[in-house]
Amino acid sequence: MGHDLSVFSYASVMAATINFAEENKLGEGGFGPVYRGKLATGQEVAVKRLSKCSGQGTLEFKNELILIHELQHTNLVQLFGFCIHGEERMLIYEYMPNKSLDYFLFNSIRGIFLDWSQRFSIIEGITQGLIYLHKFSRTRVIHRDLKASNVLLDENMNPKISDFGMARIFSINDLEANTSRIVGTRGYMPPEYAMEGIFSTKSDVYSFGVLVLEIISGRRNNSFYNDDRAINLVGYAWELWKEGTGLQLMDPKLADSCTNKDQLLRCVQVGLLCVEDSAANRPTMSDVLSALTNESSRLPAPTKPAFSTERHAVTSSMVEKEPQILSVNDLTISDCDGR
Repeated sequence: MGHDLSVFSYASVMAATINFAEENKLGEGGFGPVYRGKLATGQEVAVKRLSKCSGQGTLEFKNELILIHELQHTNLVQLFGFCIHGEERMLIYEYMPNKSLDYFLFNSIRGIFLDWSQRFSIIEGITQGLIYLHKFSRTRVIHRDLKASNVLLDENMNPKISDFGMARIFSINDLEANTSRIVGTRGYMPPEYAMEGIFSTKSDVYSFGVLVLEIISGRRNNSFYNDDRAINLVGYAWELWKEGTGLQLMDPKLADSCTNKDQLLRCVQVGLLCVEDSAANRPTMSDVLSALTNESSRLPAPTKPAFSTERHAVTSSMVEKEPQILSVNDLTISDCDGR
């Protein structure tokens, strides 16, 4: 492929994972299970194994290989190589010792390890990764499945965007595209994509906005299933913002570490701007970085976000008590605890 990718033998992968031992299993998503492994060189890796029952697994496998041929950034997970053996398809990634963002963020105990400074740094890192995908990589890439479980954390808790199986490559002049095959995760998909199949870089911006609100609050977007006032976190954040009580969105675990309340409120505002109903009104990721780092700049007032309070057919299906793992042709919901 003309790239620094290794072709791993099946025997070496089996040895690294101890025959895919259950104790080495890190998680499982729509693609299939992910295992921790240790190569003969001593290097730790994460082995992503294509599930034979995954309807889009082969497409995802090819997609990730093609994309990783182009993408190299400090805030993207690095792919070392792949293995093809009979019907087996495997991707070998760098191992992320601190698993995924959701492993910490939504846990009442582990969430304490993410103070406000760390969370803001994670938001910045994700922003940088998306700017690279949308603007500075050799081909413009739309991730289409950005969420907390697809942001992995290295030994220094630096974020790295992972899982490019759903991603799409755009030519530099393309602004948007349309698809009849909707893939992604409920609660992170913008209205124009969930309802009409239209996606663009602004689709990732919407997902990023949801993720920012989750990082600030320590709550999943779909965790409001018993709340008649708001259907999801986006709606709850909007209600608080309208009332001038945006600080109430803050995760209680941040009470001691968040000394810069203006910075947190600015992040809430940026998050709400990213989930605007109209894609045209959402900022670019470059605009987001400027808003986050230039606290003297004035930001526009957000308007009512998409999927906030109305309980209609599309949003009602998003409300669930537990994250759901599915792999079907029309909709893919993938959650993975870590790599």
